[in-house]
Amino acid sequence: MQLVVARIGRAHGIKGEVTVEVRTDEPERRLAPGAALTTDPADAGPLTIATGRVHSGRLLLRFEGVADRTAAEALRNILLVADVDPEATPEDPEEYYDHQLADLDVVLRDGTPVGRVAEVAHLPYQDLLVVARPDGGEALIPFVTEIVPEIDLDAQRVVVEPPPGLLDVTAGGGRDGGSDDGRGDGPEDGRGGEGPA
Repeated sequence: MQLVVARIGRAHGIKGEVTVEVRTDEPERRLAPGAALTTDPADAGPLTIATGRVHSGRLLLRFEGVADRTAAEALRNILLVADVDPEATPEDPEEYYDHQLADLDVVLRDGTPVGRVAEVAHLPYQDLLVVARPDGGEALIPFVTEIVPEIDLDAQRVVVEPPPGLLDVTAGGGRDGGSDDGRGDGPEDGRGGEGPA
């Protein structure tokens, strides 16, 4: 199984470094020097990480064979994809891979059906559960512990406790509603997830 672990951003400096938007809660494992990653689009890779460092709170990577700013800038917006065993689970029991959450039933605490998880949207400020509603609409639910207190993979369900009005607003496919890693780069009480390729 393939999971998106980062998106390449701007070139940094003149020696081939790039900023990356991390989309994994295990960057030290997935984005370590020596890691070979496939890319989306595929013709841009594979890329092997030569060095990594944190600068001003952002992760900077340099790839083998990328020696200058021009080559680094050509990589902008490329997704980095890691091969992951589909049976593997994150080390932290409060984190989940996107494929573990897909198609789970979403219910209120009292068991009232809300819908099914269609996908996990990884936004810069927080992850959202995109829930397909029975009426054909979507609900965008912030993926944070206060709103999503329980995930039961054995029972194939997600329990939500939405604030008043959250489920009254549905989206027609846009991603501008709601409040990664909410379960990753966001609030400390969030849970992390890694997106699929």
